Amino acid sequence: MTSAHPIMRHLASANSAALIYLALLIAALLTVVCAVNDISDRYRARDASATILAGVQRQALRPSGSNGSPPAGSPFLHGQTATIATASLLQRVTALILNAKGSITSSQVEEAGDQAAAGRVKITVNCEIEERAFQQLLYEIEAEAPYLFLDRLQVQASPKPGGPMQVVLLISGLWSGGK
Repeated sequence: MTSAHPIMRHLASANSAALIYLALLIAALLTVVCAVNDISDRYRARDASATILAGVQRQALRPSGSNGSPPAGSPFLHGQTATIATASLLQRVTALILNAKGSITSSQVEEAGDQAAAGRVKITVNCEIEERAFQQLLYEIEAEAPYLFLDRLQVQASPKPGGPMQVVLLISGLWSGGK
């Protein structure tokens, strides 16, 4: 039997040590890369939260809501008849959607019957709008005068990322002539 030369044994143990050292070095490098990636994700989330917070603070500074007073103007839709009040409601909602850079696909006046006699008129609006603009639209619908009420909301995400959402809104308003 021949035993391995002492130099060969030393080289074999040196190769093993080098491989172990290399494996530990790669593991440490992967740990650092994962930690940096995690920190980067947290900074992006913080920046997104800061953007949302800035938007909320801007809305809080608006004159209509900053001092706790109700919005200026009549809380009721204008019009001598339910038809005119409904047209006023449709005009107001259309303006809000267009100001939010949305597009209206269709709109429909809902039959109110007894509710119109009681002073409430309703419309349904189908529109396409970006997510950030949609948040602002909802705020404008419920925070401004005349008072509008969101009775039903149906939202469908866009099939393509970043595209506009499909939104169906059933909105009602109070009409002062019905009383």
